[in-house]
Amino acid sequence: MTIQLATSTVLTVIQTTGFFAPFVFILFHMIRQFLLIPVAVVCVAGGILFGTQLGSVYSIIGLTGSSITFYLITKLFPTLMNRFVKMKEKWLGNYTSFSLIQIIILRMIPFINFSLISLCILEKTKTFSRYTKISFLTHIPSTLCFTILGASIHSLPPIFLVAIVITLFVLIYYFREKQVCIKWNDFFLREKA
Repeated sequence: MTIQLATSTVLTVIQTTGFFAPFVFILFHMIRQFLLIPVAVVCVAGGILFGTQLGSVYSIIGLTGSSITFYLITKLFPTLMNRFVKMKEKWLGNYTSFSLIQIIILRMIPFINFSLISLCILEKTKTFSRYTKISFLTHIPSTLCFTILGASIHSLPPIFLVAIVITLFVLIYYFREKQVCIKWNDFFLREKA
């Protein structure tokens, strides 16, 4: 599904709800992760439907609700949490830990898995309130970026979009945590004979 087709589908669904459109839009953000629709598509649709300011506010509320939904589901279903942990270990390694700035930048890259970033925040925080606060803060820049630039992204030359993504990856590397904590047992792991 192309981004334009996905955006027009989201627009059509939400426009038909009339007065309840903001509530449906926020709810759509919360279930978006189960429908495998990219965050950028819904944020762009919010900018088109509600304008930059309201679209950004509704998207931030919806994405924070989506993060809370992820938190609650992983607490209710530990096997699902284990699945996400295995996915993180496969893609990022056992000892990868992202700084807050790296998480903010990762949120701005449209094709990075939303749940994987939420897992990184969950591993970084110990309480629900801290998790919610950091999730909220990390959604603000990406939401503003997708909502404001969303309308003009299709008119930008592809080389410009590639340059933006490369710049974001360079920034992720630059703002990485400079130390790695390895558990004692993992460091001195012995092979079984």
